[in-house]
This record gives sequence, structure tokens and C-alpha cells, in this order.
Amino acid sequence: MVKYYTGNNTGDVPGNLPQPYYWWEAGAMFGTLIDYWYYTGDDSYNAITSQAMLFQTGPNADFMPPNQTKTEGNDDQSFWGLAAMSAAEARFPNPPPDKPQWLALAQAVFNTQAVRWDASTCGGGLRWQIFAFNNGYNYKNTISNGCFFNMAARLGRYTGNATYLEWANRMWTWVGDVGLMSPDYHFYDGTDDTLNCTNVNHIQWSYNAGVFLYGAATMYNQTTGAEQEKWKNAVMGIVNQTDVFFQDGGIMKEVACEDNGKCDVDQRSFKAYLARWMAATIKVAPFTKEVIMGYLSASAVAAAATCTGGDDGNACGLRWTKKVNDGSLGVGEQMSALEIIQGTLINEVDGPVTNKSGGISKGDPNAGSKSSDTKINYNAITGGDRAGAGILTTLILIFLFGGAYWMAMK
Repeated sequence: MVKYYTGNNTGDVPGNLPQPYYWWEAGAMFGTLIDYWYYTGDDSYNAITSQAMLFQTGPNADFMPPNQTKTEGNDDQSFWGLAAMSAAEARFPNPPPDKPQWLALAQAVFNTQAVRWDASTCGGGLRWQIFAFNNGYNYKNTISNGCFFNMAARLGRYTGNATYLEWANRMWTWVGDVGLMSPDYHFYDGTDDTLNCTNVNHIQWSYNAGVFLYGAATMYNQTTGAEQEKWKNAVMGIVNQTDVFFQDGGIMKEVACEDNGKCDVDQRSFKAYLARWMAATIKVAPFTKEVIMGYLSASAVAAAATCTGGDDGNACGLRWTKKVNDGSLGVGEQMSALEIIQGTLINEVDGPVTNKSGGISKGDPNAGSKSSDTKINYNAITGGDRAGAGILTTLILIFLFGGAYWMAMK
């Protein structure tokens, strides 16, 4: 995976992937490298990860760097912020004292997005895009809102600040009210605010289920009584509905685009995030372990079987259900395989810390307050801007410990 990264080369920009990859996927990739360190203890990529994360924070330490801001969406910013949140929860080595800290960076992303909550249409929610001049400004997409929910739940757990949990509950209620989440916990792509969110795009992507699953599991982990029971039911409801992505022998598939060969560069990475958040869910909602480990284990074996491509014969493919390399190679394919395989090690590591249980990252509840994007008001543009657990054998464990390194390298 790292072989695709050029940001640490002389003259290149730290944190950027080359074309055709977009900025958000680089943030997602560094989140995967944080996960890699968390699962394996191998610090080979910590230096480039920290360098990239800190370089892309921007002058206001909110992951809105000048070279990205004009095209940056809420979901783009969120993937960098969620990587910082993971760093705080995993006790990833802190930046130097004079640099932004992981927890504060996550708080900055949350704070800049909370003031973008837009009740002028659809009763609330976040728009896909931050600025009205970008295509998609009139689309309230599920992943932007899901990332905000996920971040709020995790910040609430880490800090103990109930305000974050209030926002998580507010978002959860809103996505249900507008139909982005169905009563039986299917998650859809988004909705058009020019129609007051009455017309929902019902495409299902794996990462939408994943981002809400881990957020709901985190809410379960910090509630009690009837409230906790509500979240337990939601978590199991989401887990049960993820079977839409595991219908071929329990092996994960991006059902909206794999079989028809239409997965674009972004979509080829989506399975990585479902894998990441399913594994993480086990730690904060242990009652999910049996079902989730069955999915992770079957998919890990299948994914490993596709890692036979490329010039050196160990690049991973997209369609794991085929159990052979399909010739689709790249950052997304490599990231997805790495996340599903290393995710099977979740029972070998500690769960996410909090500031009362070993957390070492310094926060700032006012982080992001210097950001200026939310002070700019634009006239909204009108229509047309929306362009089985037993499978884990000794063989796969050997692959995991010996093979995860070269998978990250690829």
C-alpha cells in the first residue's frame, strides 16, 4: 500500500497521494497505518504517518489545508479527523508539544462541522460539500453525517463530555427521520435538499453501515439501563443488516458495484472502512463478537487468496468472492485487504482508551474556533449540482503476522 504514496519524496507534498487518488483517501490510508501499528506494534510507518497528518492540518489545525479547502467536503475532512481520533484512542505516539495533538485535531473537526448543521432544509443535517460553489452542495449525504455521528460518539466516550453525546443523539434521530436510515437499519447514500430530502438515493455502500455501526456501538458502551438497551438493539440491527454485503459465503462484497465492474477509485476502498469499524465494534460491544468474527475471518481468508497480483505477485485484488486476483489493483484494494486481515487480530489488542483509562493525547474543547469557513455565507445553488469464526486457522495467523508487513508495503 505504501508504495503508492509519494508524499515523503523530495519535492512532493506530505500527506498527498498521486492521481487518481483524492485527498480524503490519503487520510483514510493513514488511518489504516495507525490501525496497522495498533494491531502489530510495528512502527515502520509511524514517521511518515505523523508527518503526513501534521502537514495536512492546515493553519487552523482543523484539517482544512489551503491546498484542499476549495474542493474539500465534510466527509473528506472527517476521514482525516477520524484518523486523528483513532490515534488518540490507540495511544499512537503524540506529536511534538508545539504541534497540534491528536485529540485536539479530532475536536477541531467536530467543532467546525457542528456549526455547519443546517436546519434551513430537511430539518438539519450536514451537507456533503462545505461551500456552495462545489458540486454536491445541495446533497446531504449519509457518509458526511455518519462520520459526524461516529466522531461525536467517540469524543463523548473519550472525554466524558455529554455535549458530544447530545450531538450524536441528534444526528442519529435526524438520519432516521429523513430516511437515510431505514427502520430496520439499512443505510442509503443521501438525499437532495432542494426537494427537502423527500427523495432518497437508496444505493447501499458498505462504509455507511460501518460508520454508523461503530458509532452506535460506542454509544452502547457508555450508556446504561433502557438507553443502553436501545443502543444494543441498534447495534445488533445494523450487524444483522450488514449481511447484504456478505451474501456470498460470508465474504464481504461492495454489492453496488463489484459485480457490474463499476467501482470507481473511491469505491474500491469502501470495504476497508466496514472492516475497520466492524473489528472496532467488538471491543466496545463484545456481544457482537461471534457474528462479526465470522464475517471478518471468512473475508480475510478470501482477501488473502487474491493477493497474488502485480509485478511481484503479492498485490491484492478487489473481488474477494472470486478468491483469485481479478486484476484490479491500487490503494483501495490494498487498504481493504489489510484492514480485513489485521482486523482478525482484534482479540489480541486492548480496546480504545479514554482520558480516564490511559489516554495520553491532549485535547482542546475550543479547537477549530479560528476556522473561517463557517463564517462565510453563500447563496445555495439550485438544481443540477449533484452530479464463520472457525475459518481463522494457524495458516492465516502466520500470514497475518508475516504478511501484514508486505501488504502495508505494497
